[in-house]
Amino acid sequence: MSSHNHHSYHLVEMSPWPLTGSIAAMLLTSGLVKWFHQFNPDLLLFSFIPIILTMIQWWRDVTRESTYQGLHTKPVIKGLRWGMILFIVSEVLFFFSFFWAFFHSSLAPAAEIGMFWPPIGVQPFNPFQIPLLNTTILLSSGATVTWAHHAILNSNFSEAIQSLSMTVILGVYFTSLQAYEYLEASFSIADSIYGTTFFVATGFHGLHVIIGTTFLSICLYRLFKQHFSNNHHFGFEAAAWYWHFVDVVWLFLYIFIYWWGS
Repeated sequence: MSSHNHHSYHLVEMSPWPLTGSIAAMLLTSGLVKWFHQFNPDLLLFSFIPIILTMIQWWRDVTRESTYQGLHTKPVIKGLRWGMILFIVSEVLFFFSFFWAFFHSSLAPAAEIGMFWPPIGVQPFNPFQIPLLNTTILLSSGATVTWAHHAILNSNFSEAIQSLSMTVILGVYFTSLQAYEYLEASFSIADSIYGTTFFVATGFHGLHVIIGTTFLSICLYRLFKQHFSNNHHFGFEAAAWYWHFVDVVWLFLYIFIYWWGS
């Protein structure tokens, strides 16, 4: 029986999802090992089924606790805010390591790559073509997600749905252009340290764009279901914070890797 009536904190009920999530994660890592060593992706592909099902059902339960059961009180939301802030800080440090590797290699190119940056034979992207377009897209999406936030604060939910829909569309458009850019690349991840740092940094950023687009799509669905109010919408705020983080990381990627690094 819940003790919610005695204090303002949320003591979670028993749930199977941590167990199913752990099993799914074990299948995922085992599938990766099998793929790397035996070139067989079957277990890896299968692992996505329990991962996706766990994510959907776990998030469904959290949404019910927040929206319908009233368990996300002010102290709980404060804890969620700090959790999201610390998560984004950890993501900043994650990308910091990629920039460290890039500057370590580009500021003092090693003899193994001819002491040139970019290495001889590597033709980098023109920063004023697709990369500049993607920069415009992401900056525009940052504006539309802020528009959506202000619309929610003013209880203008039809406007919030429109602006958040635009943000999701821009996120999908960015991912499509990045995929096209990868297909047209004249170098690969195996082309010296330049190819490695470029594809690892931009690839992980692309993965974060996909995660952020999914995050915002769920918020868009919740807007349709009227889960948010002008004073109870932290789920959307967390998604907006994450999206702004993705925007800022892309600005650094564009300035240093696409523009300066080319």
